[in-house]
Amino acid sequence: MNYLAHIFLSGADKKVQLGNFFADAVKGSSYKNYPPAITNGILLHRAIDDFTDNHPAVKAMIQQMRPHFGRYSAVLLDIYFDYLLASRFDTFSDIPLKRFARSFYFTLIRHRRWLPDRFKRFMWHFILTNRLYKYASREGIKEALEIMVRVHRITVSPSEAIEYLQEHEMELWDVFHPFFTELQEFVSRFATTDKSN
Repeated sequence: MNYLAHIFLSGADKKVQLGNFFADAVKGSSYKNYPPAITNGILLHRAIDDFTDNHPAVKAMIQQMRPHFGRYSAVLLDIYFDYLLASRFDTFSDIPLKRFARSFYFTLIRHRRWLPDRFKRFMWHFILTNRLYKYASREGIKEALEIMVRVHRITVSPSEAIEYLQEHEMELWDVFHPFFTELQEFVSRFATTDKSN
């Protein structure tokens, strides 16, 4: 899953959202260096990734995309899933996406001291370009992909990726909707488990 989904699945606790947002930058057991709520967000992120990576429908979709995008298929599917969540946000939330995004941007500013350095470096660009809200449009997704190509040197054509999304959007939605419902149920169960070990 990509940024929007991870934040959304964190629930209302702002520090859980924060930890879930930057968890990829926290390696091994160094999550223990953070306050409990941020730690819970990091562990939730890892659990979400594990659930997603091992879900049969997700694995099948990645295999279907592989002839087109090779080793970047899983990365693109994460981004497609954020687009599907953002563009149909009212299916999953009573809060409008614009308000949800603004609330999280305020969380980033308020708790900036906890962000890993690489997240501090791109935080203002993330906020000022309204990245979470832009996930709701194909043009916004294309912009995100262009940034990835430029910064991370991934060898994917943003235009071809958007063309694939346009042609397969309903098929992707038919995978995403039931999968995301299952994922929400998994997150609810995870939230009630003891994570102290």
